[in-house]
Amino acid sequence: MKVLVIGSGGREHCLVWKISKSPLAEKIYAVPGNGGISEIAECIDIKTTKNDFNELLKFAEDKKIDLTVVGPEGPLVDGIADCFQKKNLRVFGPVRHAAAIEGSKVFARELLDKYGIPIPEGVVFTRENYGEAIDYIGRRKKFPVVIKADGLAAGKGVTIAIDKGQATEAIKECFVSNKFGNSGDRIIIEEYLTGYEVSILSFCDGKKIIPMDPAQDYKRIFDNDEGKNTGGMGSYSPVPVLKEEVYKRILNEIIFPTGTALANENITYRGILYAGVLICNDKPYLLEYNCRFGDPETQVILPRLAEDLLPILMECADGNLSREKLDWDKNRCVCVVAASEGYPESSSSGDIITGLDNFTGSDDVIVFHAGTKMRNGNIVTNGGRVLGVVSRAGTFKEVREKIYSAMSRIKFRGMQYRKDIALKAERSEQ
Repeated sequence: MKVLVIGSGGREHCLVWKISKSPLAEKIYAVPGNGGISEIAECIDIKTTKNDFNELLKFAEDKKIDLTVVGPEGPLVDGIADCFQKKNLRVFGPVRHAAAIEGSKVFARELLDKYGIPIPEGVVFTRENYGEAIDYIGRRKKFPVVIKADGLAAGKGVTIAIDKGQATEAIKECFVSNKFGNSGDRIIIEEYLTGYEVSILSFCDGKKIIPMDPAQDYKRIFDNDEGKNTGGMGSYSPVPVLKEEVYKRILNEIIFPTGTALANENITYRGILYAGVLICNDKPYLLEYNCRFGDPETQVILPRLAEDLLPILMECADGNLSREKLDWDKNRCVCVVAASEGYPESSSSGDIITGLDNFTGSDDVIVFHAGTKMRNGNIVTNGGRVLGVVSRAGTFKEVREKIYSAMSRIKFRGMQYRKDIALKAERSEQ
């Protein structure tokens, strides 16, 4: 089989890595790929924005691609799966109408509210109602409050405002400063719930939903969940704090009812349905849905999947998932993200990364590239989140020791990473 993976991040490197282990995979292409992906797949420099879909389609037709796997949310929300399907090209990822579950938080909220799926209380405001949003915050007594931009914002469109001043500033960023462009035309002001979050990713074929083992990620840039939100600074799987009965509630009160809701709305959802769930006093609430593999959750989930990924992707794309559950490696898996100087507010590029040769060909410590590129024979930085360093072991204590030892051997100018990834999980096992 010939497989095309669209994207350039750590998630896509992990997908290519897992697909490359399948005996069915004869040739893998990546568009545009990155420095690490180029070592196991052929990277092709084609843009993945909406205006370039025809070039992608032509490439897939010319190369007789059997399956295209779309990594990022942007092309999915823009309708890339629709374009491939119209050409009878097999594609893994939801069509545009279905991808709106991530592309519009307002659409998702209205769908979930209609079908009684538990979500935090919230109010929607449009840019035209800017004054009403400010008045609402002025009258509000309870803080913190969550401000969400409606559309895609690279994981940075959610603000937890601790007081009226921060909330007002977040509203201004969307409606006045236009920080998120059209994604900020509408906002949701939502109640802030306390608890812990988990990520539940599920394979969907339009009729059946098969959930994967849970993961937990770290959104803040600094230890102890301090600093600004990022696209994700690390993750781990499984999640010891998540009780079995609470996991079942997530499936039965959120995930499976969402599948029913989509079907009732005549939306055929094929691909990944990724739920960000908050657990408050053992009650789960859906915070957001994403229409693709998570990043960095993918980097700790797929290494634990004790099955060939490629047939699962094919079955989802064809609408005929044949299994009822998945097999999982019992090992603990942790990913620590190394970010460039200035991230998340800015990023640097062109800095040579050293120490990667320590892990070449290793299945013990795997380095997934995100913001990298090859230049003059060297791997250099090329973005905010540069690398995701991943390892597995029987306990979280063991895997954390391995992974932070590995982090100390990788160097580039301005490199920053959190030191507390999976620390709570380690303590829960002691």
